[in-house]
Amino acid sequence: MQRVAIVGLGLIGGSIGLGLKRWAAEQAKGGNEPLQIIGFDTDLDQQSYAKKINAVDKTEWRLPNAIADADIIVLATPVGAMKELLSDIAPHLKEGAIVTDVGSTKADVIQWADELLPESVSFVGGHPMAGKAISIEGADADLFKGATWIVTPSVRATDGALRNVLGLVAALGAEAFFVDAAEHDAYVAGVSHLPFVLAAALTNALGTDSSWKDMKSLTAGGFKDMTRLASGSPVMHRDIILTNQAAILRWIDQFQGELSAVRDLIARESIEGREAEIEKFFNKARDIRAEWSTQVTREGELLQQTGSELSMEGVGDQMSRMFFGSMFKRRMSEADRLGRRAGSRAKAQGKSDQSDDNS
Repeated sequence: MQRVAIVGLGLIGGSIGLGLKRWAAEQAKGGNEPLQIIGFDTDLDQQSYAKKINAVDKTEWRLPNAIADADIIVLATPVGAMKELLSDIAPHLKEGAIVTDVGSTKADVIQWADELLPESVSFVGGHPMAGKAISIEGADADLFKGATWIVTPSVRATDGALRNVLGLVAALGAEAFFVDAAEHDAYVAGVSHLPFVLAAALTNALGTDSSWKDMKSLTAGGFKDMTRLASGSPVMHRDIILTNQAAILRWIDQFQGELSAVRDLIARESIEGREAEIEKFFNKARDIRAEWSTQVTREGELLQQTGSELSMEGVGDQMSRMFFGSMFKRRMSEADRLGRRAGSRAKAQGKSDQSDDNS
């Protein structure tokens, strides 16, 4: 039986435990499950709740006891706590143990692991691109189903360690995606970290204005959608920024460039060409968003789970805008290529709609 220790029993750690427990029960032969899940958290209430919902088989009050005999150790804590945590567990890891994490940044974490962990221990960095809440109360065995799970192995990681981590990812229903740690940090700074910075900035800009007391009663879906990430953990957001400063600054600068350009456009006094330029700005964003929302997985499902958006607006209208609206000036060969993609995506959406009708 393989022992897996989960250090940090919040949403992600709890969901990993639930997912692995379900997988182990499905794999059990003669009543013997292939995994034993040990949980540890500095918050004893978190530990108790994890045990109550059967996310772990047992919990330990002391970190060394939790990880001493573990074959795989999953670090599910804020990135800011990771360096000290790696230092704390290093003396207690058994030879050949595998350490992985779920942190939102990777370059610093891998460097810390290489510096602090024994040479007999393999570190394989990880980052599941999934989440919906900030506490274990939101834990869900299906949280990672179909999600991308970034894998960034340390140069010292053995092939066996990598296979074990890939097995864990597969058991949770996620799809592994290999990427260099520096590339990972640059990419997620744009698609994950910049959004929560913008959400917080928008919330602060409106919420600190003298008119907010009256204005907040007028808020609706737009404000709710744009500011959802501002309700995330301030500690987690702080740690991410401190470990990914350069990449986040790069995307803030790029965003400020776009915002300045549209501000100048809105402020322009001359009417000539202004109307067309404003429409072009929104057309460009709509087409990029449409292409993103209609990506499909290998199984033909919508990658971003945007079926409700497409059904509300109509797949035909979405595709028409995407491929024949502001993009109609593309070369014919490009139009033909996009047309073929549109056909396959429409077919995938048809399957998704049929599945919804049968549910």
